[in-house]
Parts: sequence; C-alpha cells; structure tokens
Amino acid sequence: MAKQDPSFVRNLGVIGHGGAGKTSLGEAMLFNAKVTTRLNRVDDHNSILDFLPEEIERKSSISSSMAMATWNATDVYFMDTPGNTNFLADTKGVLKAMDSALVLLSAVSGVKVETEKVWNYATEYGIPKMVFINKMDRDRADFYRAVESMESILKKTPLIVTLPIGKEAGFKGVFDLLTMKAFKYADNGSGTFETSSEVPEELKDEVESYREKLVETAVESDDQLLERYLEGGEISDQELLSAIAKGTLSGQFVPVYCGSAARNIGVHQLMDGLVSFLPSPVNSSDLNPIKGTSPKTSEELTRRPSSDEPFSAQVFKTIVDPFAGKLSLFRVYSGVLRSDSTVLNATRDEKERVGHLFCLYGKDQKPVDEVGAGQLGAVAKLKNTSTGDTLCDEKAPIKFSPLIFPEPVISYAIEPKSKGDEDKLSNALHRISEEEPTLRVHRHEETLDLIASVMGEVHMEVILSALKRKFGVEVTLKAPRIPYKETIRKKVEVQGKYKKQSGGRGQYGDVCIRFEPLPRGGGFQFVDEVVGGVVPRQYIPAVEKGLLDAIKSGPLAGAPIVDIQASLYYGSYHDVDSSEMAFKIAASMALKKAWTEANPVLLEPIMKLQVMVSDEFIGGVISDLNSKRGKVLGFETRGVSQVVTALIPMAETLQYSASLRSITGGRGSFEMKFDHYEELPAHLSEKVIEAEKKGKGKVEE
Repeated sequence: MAKQDPSFVRNLGVIGHGGAGKTSLGEAMLFNAKVTTRLNRVDDHNSILDFLPEEIERKSSISSSMAMATWNATDVYFMDTPGNTNFLADTKGVLKAMDSALVLLSAVSGVKVETEKVWNYATEYGIPKMVFINKMDRDRADFYRAVESMESILKKTPLIVTLPIGKEAGFKGVFDLLTMKAFKYADNGSGTFETSSEVPEELKDEVESYREKLVETAVESDDQLLERYLEGGEISDQELLSAIAKGTLSGQFVPVYCGSAARNIGVHQLMDGLVSFLPSPVNSSDLNPIKGTSPKTSEELTRRPSSDEPFSAQVFKTIVDPFAGKLSLFRVYSGVLRSDSTVLNATRDEKERVGHLFCLYGKDQKPVDEVGAGQLGAVAKLKNTSTGDTLCDEKAPIKFSPLIFPEPVISYAIEPKSKGDEDKLSNALHRISEEEPTLRVHRHEETLDLIASVMGEVHMEVILSALKRKFGVEVTLKAPRIPYKETIRKKVEVQGKYKKQSGGRGQYGDVCIRFEPLPRGGGFQFVDEVVGGVVPRQYIPAVEKGLLDAIKSGPLAGAPIVDIQASLYYGSYHDVDSSEMAFKIAASMALKKAWTEANPVLLEPIMKLQVMVSDEFIGGVISDLNSKRGKVLGFETRGVSQVVTALIPMAETLQYSASLRSITGGRGSFEMKFDHYEELPAHLSEKVIEAEKKGKGKVEE
C-alpha cells in the first residue's frame, strides 16, 4: 500500500451466481500478479480465498474474502463474494463499499437467478460493471448464448472485447478486439501464451463484425468521436480506450471478456480491462460524490478521495474469531488511516484506538503502515465498532448511510443439547451475529423460545457448523411455537370464592367479577366498581394481581389472555380469615369459571406479507397464498417486479421461503412483519388445544 494516489487504485466486488468460478478467477488474478507462486484451486483445497472449513468442504464461498493484486502499476483491491442465495446479503454489504463490480457468467448456464440479484444490487448502488464469461472449456459452453442471456435478462448492452478461440474441450485462447491479436495459452494453467496478429481461420467473420460493433458502440459515449467516426475519420487506440472507459462509467454499455479462470486463459486481458475501464475512486466520486451527514446537525457533508481530506471510512464486514478476536474490514473514502492512531466512530459517538492495520489476502494478514483513499484494509480488536459503522477524524466528524441488509426469511427455535450450555449458546450466537448481520436472535417473550432467524436452510447449517467449530456448542432445532392468545366472545358475570379452614386461622376471599370482550388490541383492563366496602380497599390490588397472574396462561391452551375487561363489582370478606393471598386465588378461580361460560376462542397471529415476483409467477403465488389461508390485499409494480401484498397466518409462513422458491425457481423474494391477531378457525383450534393437552406444544397442520 505504498501508493496514496487514488488514481492508481481500483476496488471491485467479484460477483455472480454460485459455481460461476469467482474464487478461481481471484486465484488466477493473484497468480498473474505474482502474489502467489502457484495457481491455487478450489478443487485442490488450497485456495487462499476460500479458507473456512465450511467453504473447503462445500467447495463454495459462504463469506466474502479480500485480496489485492497490483497490475499495470495499479493496485486492484477485490472482494470474492458468495453466490449462493443464502449468503447474498454478505455480497450486498460488500458492494456498498465498492466502486465497481466484475460479474461472472458461466458459459454453460448464462445468467441465473442469483446473477440477476447481485446485478440488481450493483445497479442499486450505481456502480459500473464488467462481465467475464467463464468456463469456456466446459461441455455445452456457448459464449454467444451467454451474451444473449445478458442482453435479454439483464437488459444491458454488451461491449464484447474478447472472442473465444475454440470451444468446449478445444478452447485454447482468446482474440482481443482492442489489440487485434490472438492469445493462445499453454494448457497447464501457467498463464503463458503466444500472441499472433493473424486472425484464426474459424473467427474471420466474427472478428470483423465484432470489431466494427465494438468501435460503433464505444464512440457513442462521446459525441465528438461519434461525429468524426460517422464522417469516416480515424479513431486512435487511446481515444477508443477512453471512450470505453467513459461508457462503462456511465453504464451505457458493459465490457465483456471470456476465458477459463481455472486454466488461467483470458484472465490477463481481463485484468488489463479492469485497470483501463473500471473507475478509480476519483472517477467514481465524480459520478457519485461521497456524501454523508454531520452527526450533530444532520447537515449534508461531502468528501473527496484525497489524502489532503480529513480521514473517513466505513466498516463493511466483520470477521469474528474466538481466539484472534474481531477483525473489521473497511474502505477508506477520504484521507489516510495510519496505524497506532485514534479515530471517532461517528455512528456510536465513541473513540476507537487503531492498532495494527492489515491488507488481507484471504485469511493471511499483511501488516501495512497506512491505508489511503479508495483502498481496502482491516483492523483488529475495535471495541465498539460493528458492520456499517463510520470511522472518521474526530476533528471533522461525518457519518455515512448505514448498510441495509435483507430481512431473514426463516426462523428456528434453537436450544443447546447440553442443558448447562444456555449461556454459552447465547454468547456464541451474539458473537456470530457480529459477522452475520442477517442472523437475528431474540428470546420470544411469550413462548420463551430462543429464536434464530436466517436467510435459508443452508445459512442455518453453516451457523450450526460455526457454533460447534468455533464455540464448542451443539444445538437442537425445531419449528418455533406459534404465539397463540386466548380471549372471550361473550360477557359473563361469575363468582370466585376461596374458603379454606384447617384448624387455626383459615383463608377466605370472595369476588364477583364481570368479564367482557374488548376490541382487538384492547389488552387487559381492570375496573373497580366496588361500593359499600364489600371488598375492603386493601384487598382490591390483590384481586387485580391475581387476574394479571392468571391471564399469563389461559385455560384453553395455556396461551396468554388478551382483549378482556374485568370489572370487580361485588364480594365479601372475613374479619379474621381474609388475606391478600385469598383474594388473589379467588380472582384466579373467577377467571377460570368465566372461561367455561364466556365462549372462549384462540387467536392466531396474522402476518403482512409482500411478495416480489415477475408477472409470469403471479398466478402461482396467489394460488399458493389461497391454499395457505392467505388474503390478497392488492398489487403494485415496483421496477420490473410485481408486488403482491397479502395477509397470512403465521402458522402458514414457517416454510414459505421453500414454497416461494419452488413456485418461482428462486426468482421471488418476500418481506414479512406482524400485523394483527384473528380468531383461529374452530377445526384448527381443536388441534392446538389437543396438542397442548398432550404436551406437544405445537401442531402439524
């Protein structure tokens, strides 16, 4: 990190669907830049970017990893991100801190669901993109079909820069339409190649056509160049490169390269393109100025990516190790962060002591003295800093907008296998949630279940593995209990009388209480209507306390009682035997008696659901919602998606993520929140009550 001129810095997220070859490409870039001495491979279990045991086992990234490769005198910082839909929240958080994105497509499958999602994340943040069509050496690889899927699904104009030489097992190189040279590679992954200005016989028609298309598309980004080109004027190589960089920055088109990352074919040309066409922090700030707010006044502030500006940065990822402690990954937006300094966490208004700084290469930490504008770095053991927090010069405070992560889509009740591990489990989940922002953990106040909400089944599996590997905790999962409630539909007046004599002083309490239903959300109300002292004043609070204790667990199914009013209107007492305890018990007896006469019912929680899908899946989604006792409220268009808003019982949502994935092939998403309580239908109520009697605590519907 010797250079502090941000013009010689690039930072980018390497994104795409799972299995597209993002990690293999990162390893090839590091090898070509001589960071590593051999081409490490995911299949050989020696990748420096996929280093977690779960990643090695699955041969798939589950967490973003950082690295830096110097190429053409430019430091290229990149984040190798997950492509599995369970871990795309991590990818989204990373992209917020990047100036650009490199999107990988598989030449076999083209654009997939996850590709669309990460592409949309990059578009949401307004960052330029390049595309690398990988796996050109695989069976059924088709470069032109992959390009077509990019045009038809992602709705973006491709600017093809390299063409494949050969196909499938016969793929041996690329033809560069900028230099008009063929690059034929050795077949050993060494990255060595031979160049030739001769156009391969099988590409003669394509080269002429695509070179012309490249120039025509590129010059459209510059009015003066376009005018000269249309008039038959010459366009120099440098002018062409500048036009491509300009069009890439504006998003007018997306440069497209091809190759095989695993065999290190076409990666050199791609790296040339990354440096030439993707923006430096300076270019990026011209397109999207770096804006924040004053922590004290909320006034909008701006920063330039310069070492002369006050220091500002944002933490975009946290890594927690039970032995090494917490590692915070950050991107510097302005100024310089030096080791052994003090900064302000503007998000929490806390000072932080910065010790050693690192540039990460996967899990390997290379110490550095400073990190400058546009660069990525890591710092260990910040005490009060979490993902999304802003770090800055305490004399010039600024706060950047927080990172927004998707809401979890599935919840589990989680408990330790060993009864003595409750505290250990809670602490471990808290530590893991520091690096997993989409893991939400809470204790349900009614069911008392410890609830872990995650992005999907695979996400939960990885968390369970981390609990065991990092913290030595094994757990059991089960479906969360539905927080049913009980209420009544009819007004009744009942007497609760408690009388006990056992030699010596007895117990006596006598109350007459009117119970009546309240509107939904009415809670519990106690009314004192006693006149004439039939119940002495000192015992009335005990009556209320007895009712408050009794409504915590209703007679029907042990669920809390809500939406009732209890009016104490009459009673009697004994001068010697009456006590607070006797009146508490009498009140509880009155409530139980009322439950046999007041037409009690169970209430179930109803969720408000918003489902985002394309037009083709609307019918299937609505049909599925109807089968789940859902009630569709309406539709609206949001971008290219249709949003279906519906009400649905919580009991029907426990597996909704799997249902929606099945209906839409993974192309749908949803958000959900609690809305209100409604009466549970009688046939289902009977099942819940029966399950409670048998001690199951849940019901299979």
